[in-house]
Amino acid sequence: MDGSKRDNIEPGLKVAIVQKHHQRTGELTEGIVADILTNSLTHPHGIKVRLETGEVGRVQEILSR
Repeated sequence: MDGSKRDNIEPGLKVAIVQKHHQRTGELTEGIVADILTNSLTHPHGIKVRLETGEVGRVQEILSR
């Protein structure tokens, strides 16, 4: 599933994100989407979301529907 399309992402979805300070290393953080922060329909680097833990990053993978 493509993390660069807003239509594929919804609150409650389990995803893997890359946080701003991990962009160089590509370290991923897994969690549940609480809020979608990107307003546009697509973003080449992934849709920005806030996880339930408060961490913010861009979706790299959608792990479960």
